[in-house]
Amino acid sequence: MKIKQLSIFLENRKGRMKKALDVLENGEVSIRALSIADTSDFGILRLIVPEPEKTKKLLEDNNFIVKIGEVIAVRMPDKPGGLGKILGILDENNINLEYLYAFVEEKDEMAIVLLHPENIDAGIKALKSDGAEVVSAQEIYGL
Repeated sequence: MKIKQLSIFLENRKGRMKKALDVLENGEVSIRALSIADTSDFGILRLIVPEPEKTKKLLEDNNFIVKIGEVIAVRMPDKPGGLGKILGILDENNINLEYLYAFVEEKDEMAIVLLHPENIDAGIKALKSDGAEVVSAQEIYGL
């Protein structure tokens, strides 16, 4: 139930994110989800891609610093309160959330939130035991 996520470190300068995306396009890598966080000096581009190990190598071969980490994917109704319920499960189990990002599956009126708690295994256990729909890596990579 763990999803591999790429974190690409980018200098905060003009054209650097575009260069990373050009490398992915030229390598015919489809992006399933992405998020960017930045500071004044650098940014972290987080990606979910179907073949994370292969994509990591592609980016490293093009002079990018890349780390593979893990996140949890949870499917929930795309309606007010849906995310609050998921976050409530983590809170009730004293699981600290470091960051999240999400996207909508319009066809089913559902959303998928990608969560990075301090303890991935505890997060999965808490979410599953409270009835949240934890989505497999294969399903996310296949979207």
